[in-house]
Amino acid sequence: MTRTDGHLLDNRPPGAGQRFDALAALFDPTTFRHMERFGIGSGWRCWEVGAGGMSVVSWLAKKVGPTGRVLATDLDISWAPLAVRPPIQLRVHDVGVDEPPAEGFDLVHARLVLADVPDRERALRTMIRALRPGGRLLVEDADPTLQPLACPDERGPEQQLANRVRHAMRDVLAERGAELSYGRRLPRLLREAGLRQVEADAYFPLTAPACGALESATVGQVRDQLVTAGLATDQDIDRHLANVAAGGMDLATAPLISAWGRKV
Repeated sequence: MTRTDGHLLDNRPPGAGQRFDALAALFDPTTFRHMERFGIGSGWRCWEVGAGGMSVVSWLAKKVGPTGRVLATDLDISWAPLAVRPPIQLRVHDVGVDEPPAEGFDLVHARLVLADVPDRERALRTMIRALRPGGRLLVEDADPTLQPLACPDERGPEQQLANRVRHAMRDVLAERGAELSYGRRLPRLLREAGLRQVEADAYFPLTAPACGALESATVGQVRDQLVTAGLATDQDIDRHLANVAAGGMDLATAPLISAWGRKV
């Protein structure tokens, strides 16, 4: 396989909406729990890096109220709702290339973004620069190498096929430049960047309806790349998607590592 530029899982394909909904169902409670611990409230200025399905953006907007600000940025915002009202602002921005869109944020957050950014070090520095003194950074990324299986309980041909497809997806992501072990590095990277009060935890969903929805949406989006690379056949993928739809497998996602710290 030849590495190509660009994200494998972008916001535009038809399955992206289903994937965003599944990610929100799985991970929003964890993200919101951390933000609540920071004391987020009225008047806060927040930057959401990678607007995704807008679930986090909408939650932040309710928390900061009319006196606050929620800036949501992404590489492509053509998918976004037409009506975006204050305190939300939507802007095209590449966190790995562009200068910070502003400074003085109370909170900067990115979920499932940085592992896919070619210049992750610059992206992290950009996010920290955008914080006010005392502001909080929350970075959340998956670590598929910590738990690489779709079905940790591999007990039959359905689970074996699911794990083979998951392994193929990891190969394609790695060829595209994603760092599959990035999540575990986050606490150290935040400390080395000068943040204080750095902490981290991990969340590992196993056997939830949203795990199946996420699997179906993700496999649907990468199907062509898997077949073209010779990592799976159309028949393999059709059989796997049928197995997922049947609901008899205990599907897992990669652990989500959340790391946070405060700017001096």
